[in-house]
Amino acid sequence: MKYYIIAGEASGDLHGSNLIKALQKQDVNADFRIWGGELMENSGAFLVKHYRDLAFMGFLEVLLNLHKILRNLSFCKKDIRTYDPDVIIFIDYPGFNLRIAKWARKHGFKTHYYISPQLWAWKENRIKAIKRDIDKMYVILPFEKTFYEDKHGYAVEFVGHPLIDAISDRKPVDEYQFRAENELSDKPIIAILPGSRKQEIRKMLKVMLSIVDHFPDQQFVIAGAPGINNSFYDQFMTNAQVHFVSNLTYDLLSVSTAALVTSGTATLETGLFKVPQVVCYKGSWLSYQIGKRLVKNIEYISLVNLILNKAALTELIQNEFNSLRLKQELELLLDDYERTKFFLNYYDLEKILGGRGASEKVAKLIFKALN
Repeated sequence: MKYYIIAGEASGDLHGSNLIKALQKQDVNADFRIWGGELMENSGAFLVKHYRDLAFMGFLEVLLNLHKILRNLSFCKKDIRTYDPDVIIFIDYPGFNLRIAKWARKHGFKTHYYISPQLWAWKENRIKAIKRDIDKMYVILPFEKTFYEDKHGYAVEFVGHPLIDAISDRKPVDEYQFRAENELSDKPIIAILPGSRKQEIRKMLKVMLSIVDHFPDQQFVIAGAPGINNSFYDQFMTNAQVHFVSNLTYDLLSVSTAALVTSGTATLETGLFKVPQVVCYKGSWLSYQIGKRLVKNIEYISLVNLILNKAALTELIQNEFNSLRLKQELELLLDDYERTKFFLNYYDLEKILGGRGASEKVAKLIFKALN
């Protein structure tokens, strides 16, 4: 069968690649055409458009790039029509994907959605479009099943979180070799995960690196995001205590003592690696003011806190994200008593997420539905 998969971010590329591998086990004749990245492409799919050409963050940037977004939508519809897939699989990225789903429904294509948009946080009215345009929805957070079924009467499948598999299936990292290959000393490592888009990296890294000199007994390592050239980070490499690794985020987290993390999927990844962290976020003033008024009924921005339903991690948002507060919070992360609380919360987190096998569950459900 022919599968058309659309993922618009680095995290979607990771989950899409694992889904492709799982579908290949179910369907020996599977053919994939995708919007995503290198991970999906290396799993055996034909890459139509890279997610780095789709990533626009914030209301203002979307407005400034509206012509390009509309052009991508038009091209995607033509490409789907030419390929004529048996199913279209959407991975998160709702602003783009729900528009394609509406068109696809009208033209008779089967539509499956893996990793739900965060309707429980904002734009809950999108439930109307999902009910109308999506044949099957696969959710990865336990409270999402309750949200869809109890509140909105729409049946979904809870499959567990795919990050558990992505992390569990990795080979153990040789810490000595990792340090040697990346010219790191034996000092404890503080991982810096500043985001996956250039505009958010510019906003986050300056503040994150402003506290480096206060921690002479640590070394700070920036995790370069996939899809962004290493040379982009050169402008930030002005302190000998700061190092850089590219496309080695998981290896870095596996040997880190603590982490400074931009809000997003990376907070959950850091939690599953059991690394104490501070969650950071700062957007443009306009985007933040608009977002604050649209987001309803949630107390936290990090997935770890949302899943645990408590303030297990400190979240530094907008004006709270400054050098003084960040320094104070990192000092706490290095305290043994505080670290113990992180580890206990992280073990609870993994239990709640439902264990391993998300990609295989989704692949079986999709293949069964198509047959």
